[in-house]
Amino acid sequence: MFDSADFDLAPYANPGSPKSVRREYCSWGGSGWRSMLVQSFAHAPEAECLPLPGVADLHLVLCVAGDVDIQVAADGKPVRRRWVPGSLELMVPGLSSVRSYRSRSAMRTVQVHIPSATVRRTAAQLGGAEPDFQALSAALTAGDPLVEHLVRALPAAQDANDLYAESAAAFLVTHLLTQGRQQHRPGPEHAAVRAAEAIMRDRLAEPLRVADIAAQVHLSVFHFIRVFREATGETPHRHLTRLRIEQAQRLLTGTTLTIDQIAERCGFASPGALSAAFLGQVGVRPSVYRKI
Repeated sequence: MFDSADFDLAPYANPGSPKSVRREYCSWGGSGWRSMLVQSFAHAPEAECLPLPGVADLHLVLCVAGDVDIQVAADGKPVRRRWVPGSLELMVPGLSSVRSYRSRSAMRTVQVHIPSATVRRTAAQLGGAEPDFQALSAALTAGDPLVEHLVRALPAAQDANDLYAESAAAFLVTHLLTQGRQQHRPGPEHAAVRAAEAIMRDRLAEPLRVADIAAQVHLSVFHFIRVFREATGETPHRHLTRLRIEQAQRLLTGTTLTIDQIAERCGFASPGALSAAFLGQVGVRPSVYRKI
C-alpha cells in the first residue's frame, strides 16, 4: 500500500479479493505508480450477488477475454449486458452496485482507477459544467477504440515510471470529458438518442428493427430517424451496423470463435451478411482481417 495525496485509500485498506476474482497485476506494487491504479484480474466462471462498493475515483473496466452474461443492479432496475473482449464500463463515482454473472469462456479484465483529484483538476482546466458521469458511463458502453487500446496497453508498461502513469491518467480523463461534452445534448429527444444507442449496444445479437428501437424510446419512426441522424450524423441502421462490425472486429482478434459464431453474436442473419457488411466498412473480408 502506498500513500497518495490524490487517492482516497480507504476503499483499498483491506484489499482482500472475493473468491471469484484473482488479481494478476497491481501497478501500485508492481510499478510503484501513485498517480493511477491499474490492475489485471482473472475471474471465476460465475458469481452471484457480488457487491462492489462505490468509490470516489474514476473507475474504468475493460474486458480483455471472455464471453459473459452479466446483470448489474445499481440505483434502480437491474440491467443485463453481454461482455466480450473490448466491452468497456465506467463505474459512476460513489455509486455502489451488485453484480451477478456467468461466463461462457474465462473472463479477464483490466481495471483502471484515476483519482478524483485528477478528474477535478482536468475538468477545471477544460472549463464548463461538472462532469455528468451517468451520461459518460452510458456513452462508453457503445465502445471507444482509443480508451480500449490505452487501457489494454497499460499493464504492459509496468517498467515505466510514475510520470508515464500521470500522463496516461491525464490523457484518459481529458479524452473522456471532451468526448462526453461533445456527446451531451440537452432535451428529451437527445436523451432518446442516448437511450437508443444503449439499446443497440446491449442487443447487438438480436434482430433489431428501427421501428422496435423507436418504440422503446417513445418516438415515431420518422421522428426517431431524423433526430438520430441530426445527433450522430448517421441513420440508426447505419449506426447499428457500424457497432456490429466493430464488435465483430473485437471478436475476430480477441477470440477463436468461428465466422459463423461471430455472425450470430453480432446480429447478422448469416456469415455471408457479415462478410458483405464487413467488406463494405473495413475494406477486407473477416477471414482476411483475422490474419492481419
